[in-house]
Amino acid sequence: MLQNVHASYLMLCYLGSIFYLLVFRGNIILGGGASARALMFRSNNIVARIFERQIRTPPPGTSVHCARRFYENLVPSYTIYDVECPDHLFRKFTDDGQYLICFSRNHQELIVYRPTWLSFSCTEEDCDVHDLPPKAKKFDSFFTQLYCVSLASSNELICKDFFLYMESNRFGLFATSTAQIHDAPAVGGAIQGVPSIEKITFHLLRLEDGVVLDEKVFNDDFVNLAHNMGVFLYDDLLAIVSLRYQTVHILQIRDSGNLVDVRAIGAFCREDDELFLNSNAPSMGIRDKSKQHQLTENHVENGLQQSRLSPENAFVSGIKQRLLSFIFRGIWNEETNHTLRVQYLKKKFYFHFQDYIDLIIWKVQFLDRHHLLIKFGSVDGAVSRTTDHHPAFFAVYNMETTDIVAFYQNNADELYLLFEHFCDHFHTTSKNSLYMNFISSHSNNIHTREQLRSLRNKATSSSQFVKKMLASLPINSQALSPSPYFDQSLYRFDEKLISAADRHRQSTDHPIKFILRRPPQTLRFKIKPGPEGGNIDNRTKKISSFLFHPFLPFALSIQQTLFLQPSAVNVHFRR
Repeated sequence: MLQNVHASYLMLCYLGSIFYLLVFRGNIILGGGASARALMFRSNNIVARIFERQIRTPPPGTSVHCARRFYENLVPSYTIYDVECPDHLFRKFTDDGQYLICFSRNHQELIVYRPTWLSFSCTEEDCDVHDLPPKAKKFDSFFTQLYCVSLASSNELICKDFFLYMESNRFGLFATSTAQIHDAPAVGGAIQGVPSIEKITFHLLRLEDGVVLDEKVFNDDFVNLAHNMGVFLYDDLLAIVSLRYQTVHILQIRDSGNLVDVRAIGAFCREDDELFLNSNAPSMGIRDKSKQHQLTENHVENGLQQSRLSPENAFVSGIKQRLLSFIFRGIWNEETNHTLRVQYLKKKFYFHFQDYIDLIIWKVQFLDRHHLLIKFGSVDGAVSRTTDHHPAFFAVYNMETTDIVAFYQNNADELYLLFEHFCDHFHTTSKNSLYMNFISSHSNNIHTREQLRSLRNKATSSSQFVKKMLASLPINSQALSPSPYFDQSLYRFDEKLISAADRHRQSTDHPIKFILRRPPQTLRFKIKPGPEGGNIDNRTKKISSFLFHPFLPFALSIQQTLFLQPSAVNVHFRR
């Protein structure tokens, strides 16, 4: 008996080997033409791909890439149009796919759902030929509501474009704020021309049960909350940029759920800078010490008592002093001849001195736990929607040594080459999110790199092209979807209509096609927002957003108008 089983097993192994050689190694037995047919067969047949995984070991370091090729077979090819769903503002899936974040239409409540999968019974032999049951048209068939939490007070609203997720603890960071005051007076060291918000509150929630763990409040300040622009999360470190008072607040999110102040970079760089200045005021020739000490306290509840320089104070802020010193030393070291050195300083430093003084911090991101990439520019550029036409500079700042270690203009070829070849280093991701490392960029994907080089070859001005590319720096935190269907090595699609970027798009009546990158380069699936038969009223401007699950063949397309009408939600999944 055992001998017969063993013989049968050997025969199956032998037949499997023959099958593998014929199908997957056709170039050895049948020639090059069969190799192309084998590749075509392998790309479209999930059974053959599973069989190959059993008998073939992928090359070292490519096992994840080989596994991701299954997404060429597992696609969200079935669409349910106009699903019956609550009238919410759908924000995004969390990066681990555990939660769907939504907000109420009145911007007062947070609603969190757990993604599930449509399930139903079928007694027929071939269930695929039958229509789905009526409950498939309901939102509750795909999601289970976990809770609804009121975040905003009576005069505050939830910022619907702001959300950061800490996967290791499953914490969510949300923001509420009052209305902007555009013509607020610049008092207490505030920057003239920057709006003011009476109250900005950051809420740290445990998404498992919706418990608010901690809050951080900024009063009479301005933080750019749109698309997470003014806040950056790196592991457990949080950087919040106060545009109005030019301070970068560094906080740590503890495992206990507390927001703990680490340091504040702006008027002072070290914790004892203010104490040093106050204690050395007489020796520094400051007659009126009380006027030097007129530093209004930062209006941050439960935070650092970081001071703000008053307008009467003649001191340059700490971060600005570090910047000026770095620029001066760089020009000084360019030339050893004293006469030429003086000429260079007059031309490159003193001539532009006031321009450097007028620079303000626009945006910040972490490069690692010790270095920040800081973008400087004019006041007008800080509050405008587009910054392409405003001069800007980039500085790399070491938080431990409080030194500027690099400084670039926004058309510097050196910085562009670093961005082109090491783009993934700017897209800093959590060490717990391994699948976030597969987001396509021009430093890890040949197709994206070819698109970038094609754009550069078509550009009429190399300097303008570099400036346009560097305009995306610093990178917005958690702004890209890790869905494998945006992997440029698997699919190509029209990036004007859809992409991994977290942005609304102009809606179209035509379906968005996802085409295989590898042979036979066929259409695998389509995503169509809006009604199945297209929009009847073409006069109303419509925008679409797409929420892809980070690893399941599942997506939502939401089409909405600009007049707060209910959204048309379609569900795309693998049936």
